[in-house]
Amino acid sequence: MRLRIAMAAAAFGLAFAGTASAQNVGIATSNPGSLFHNIGTAVANAANQAGLNATIQPATSPNQYIPFVASGGIEFGVANLQEVAYAVEGKEWFEGNANPDLRIVATIMPLREAIFVRADSGIRTIADLKGKPMVDGYTAQNTILPQLDAMYATAGMTRDDVEPVNVPSVVAGADAFMAGDSVGFIFAHGAGKVREADAAVGGIYAIPIEPSEKNLELARQFWPVAFFTEIEGGTTPGVPETASFFAYPQVVFTNANVPDDVVYQMAKALYEGKETMASSFPPFKQFDPADMASDIGVAQYHPGALKFFKEEGLN
Repeated sequence: MRLRIAMAAAAFGLAFAGTASAQNVGIATSNPGSLFHNIGTAVANAANQAGLNATIQPATSPNQYIPFVASGGIEFGVANLQEVAYAVEGKEWFEGNANPDLRIVATIMPLREAIFVRADSGIRTIADLKGKPMVDGYTAQNTILPQLDAMYATAGMTRDDVEPVNVPSVVAGADAFMAGDSVGFIFAHGAGKVREADAAVGGIYAIPIEPSEKNLELARQFWPVAFFTEIEGGTTPGVPETASFFAYPQVVFTNANVPDDVVYQMAKALYEGKETMASSFPPFKQFDPADMASDIGVAQYHPGALKFFKEEGLN
């Protein structure tokens, strides 16, 4: 992983070597087609509208670009809260490589996720995946395996109960599904790749999860910030009827050395930019600016963000 991070760092360095002003900022995202690329694009649109002159820079996954943001190689990034928390403390796939300079700018809308299968597959529950070929591995995107573990746990299963189809990333996993190598793939609701898969196979189905306290306890053994959220039927591909799905918080993050005024401007852009972001990426309709200062556990908010929160009366 260190080699991948170094390669990503070199790429970012080349892309932003010409940055000459604190008002010019970069936003690290994952690859096109992924949720975090869509989110980063929407955030950049809001930032640009607010006068920050933001440019996105894609990498394979957050576990590669989070340390780069922490080291000051690029100003901002978008990721899920759990992975940023692991990076702060140097746990899990960041073991031995703590990133204490990571700071949060804001909590944004939740990431709502599911295992998707073909609509005509007859698979309707996670338990129906048992013994079938299913995406696994995720060598370039460490965050996915514990999320799969969490979902399987709600059905009394482990990853040993499926036939693994190893892929490096969620985008590659969706491609494996479309190629017929796997019966399903894990992805975030609303991502462009999900719509692509829906069109490619003639319809997909998102496997729901019963939102019981027992299932939540089981899921949180693998993904501590998990919760369940309801999605209205017919509002997104794969959800024909209203149902509950796995979810967790997402954040815009930065590093401690980014100037307070720049982070303040980014926080303000997010707070005022919901309409702009939702027009770029509809899941931002779920974003509530009043929740930007939500509990972030072991992570810390940047002083520039805290200044904005105080002025707006956000707790």
